[in-house]
Amino acid sequence: MTTHYIGVDIGGTNIVCGLLDERLQLLRKTKKPTGAANGADYVLNLIASMIDELLAQEGLSRTALGAVGMGNPGFIDPVRGISLSSANLKWENVPVSDKLGELLGGIPVFIDNDVRMYTYGEAAAGAGRGYDHVMGITLGTGIAAAMINKGELYYGSGFLAGELGHVPLDGESALCGCGMRGCLETIASATGIARIAREKLALGQPSILQDWFPGERRKEITAADISRAYDEGDALAKEVLEFVGRNLAKGLAWAITLWSPDVVVIGGGAANAGERLLAPMREALMPLILPMYRNRVVIKLAEMNDDAGVVGSAAFAKARAGA
Repeated sequence: MTTHYIGVDIGGTNIVCGLLDERLQLLRKTKKPTGAANGADYVLNLIASMIDELLAQEGLSRTALGAVGMGNPGFIDPVRGISLSSANLKWENVPVSDKLGELLGGIPVFIDNDVRMYTYGEAAAGAGRGYDHVMGITLGTGIAAAMINKGELYYGSGFLAGELGHVPLDGESALCGCGMRGCLETIASATGIARIAREKLALGQPSILQDWFPGERRKEITAADISRAYDEGDALAKEVLEFVGRNLAKGLAWAITLWSPDVVVIGGGAANAGERLLAPMREALMPLILPMYRNRVVIKLAEMNDDAGVVGSAAFAKARAGA
């Protein structure tokens, strides 16, 4: 019988669960609201039911599964399979691997941070395939990074490596969700892009966004709206994305110098801005890194995006299971 694997990408809003074959080809997937407010037990039972649903759709039983992998937001102990702290899920010290494994009748379950699993997926089958040293950056509500060296994830002490979003920037003072001020992710993130645009509008800077989001509707502005305004030739939108790109370059300069990747893969919702954001970032980055880095590093947009976390989690589980 062919061994199959499950990859789970869990977020504060939705869970995406995918069934993959032995070659890690995605056969089918399902997506459901997380319902995090109902507690960890509810969420893990939901995931177990989603897995059973996928198996039934393929005419398979649980005996066909080799392992389950899951990418969780927040701080993870991948050795013990514990979600140490997840603000998005409001989990503290949840033994995810043990609990979900028990619900699945003893199938091995392996978990890790969602950005690491996203990067693992892009390294295995996306924009990072073929490279030995892959750095992944996700620009979403915040910004985080992960590093893979020849197929092995780099964790650092306490599994804390990669929190690039909390590098402080000189001259910046916006309050970050972590409690510090001036963190990179207060600028280089989807929420940061929208915040900066709203602040410029509040100061009276003219923009087409005023027509699209009058009065109280201004709070509805998203990063995607900034890109849309940019395409309309809006000066404020261009200024915002150039400012964000230049500051993202500062964070990448530190990370590239420390980790020396062959390729930097950039994904997440804010990365949908594409070259509107990456062009000013590249321009600002090159003078900030030495020629030996400049001449070898490749910067690419993620290829898999929605599927990267699912594929990465399944590939991680397969590797951890020794298959």
